[in-house]
Amino acid sequence: MARKSDVVIAVIIGICFLAISFIALSAFIGFSGEETTFWAGGGKKIAIVEVHGVIDNSSEVIRQLRKYAQDNSIPAVVVHIDSPGGGAASSQEIYEEINRIKEKGKKVVASMGTVGASGGYYIACAADTIIADPATITGSIGVIFEFPVAEELFKKIGLKYEVVKRGDIKEVGTWTRSMTDKERKSLQSVVDDTYEQFVEAIVAGRRMKKEEIMRIADGSIFTGRQAKELGLVDELGNLQDAIKIAGEMVGIKEYPKTVKEIKRNISWFDLLSQRANDLLKLGTGEQFMPKLEYLFR
Repeated sequence: MARKSDVVIAVIIGICFLAISFIALSAFIGFSGEETTFWAGGGKKIAIVEVHGVIDNSSEVIRQLRKYAQDNSIPAVVVHIDSPGGGAASSQEIYEEINRIKEKGKKVVASMGTVGASGGYYIACAADTIIADPATITGSIGVIFEFPVAEELFKKIGLKYEVVKRGDIKEVGTWTRSMTDKERKSLQSVVDDTYEQFVEAIVAGRRMKKEEIMRIADGSIFTGRQAKELGLVDELGNLQDAIKIAGEMVGIKEYPKTVKEIKRNISWFDLLSQRANDLLKLGTGEQFMPKLEYLFR
């Protein structure tokens, strides 16, 4: 006859096995699940592409834009932006892809939600029309380049950081010491040039005079209503208004049918993978690497 302790151990082992099996199954389902596309009915449709959160990678948005560019049933795309911006290069890549889809004859409407600032606004400037809610936080036209400096901490704990290099400013952006005057001047020139690219994008996209933009391109933020008065936004409204306007632009008389990718649910595998990726970035120091950003904080 089995002892009571053996039964308890068996039950515990069984519960652990079931828990591990459940996690593994959830991981497999999440890992193998693909993004799907949802739409209502046939005929012409308006595609919705979301740019949500900090922009640190442009590949997913560009993939969707390219897919819809090849679809003859989609004459217009609404880019729904709810983002404070992010990487300068990533923002520029999405901006350029929107211009390419317009060259194929598609109409593009930018709909800005809670936030459409800095890099988020940069992307919106490529659209034919920009729609914002009256309380949308937008603007923040500027560039930031930052990194932590742990020089004083190193001194306190007695840690030295040796570097062998060729080139006076090869080590620019290191977090082990403060910048030299030469390094700061070099970085400022890079920031200034990236800033000019932002202004040029607004001039091209909004058809505004550079002098008009320079008066407000100091990093200031505006509400959607203020932005409309300044010429940064065309209309006030929400996503539904943007869809309706996009439909009118391509001759759809009734409220348009829409198509949008629906992302699969986040699984345990996704969460564990993300945490592992975060730890990897921390271990390699990637999170401390200096970056050029169009970002509102």
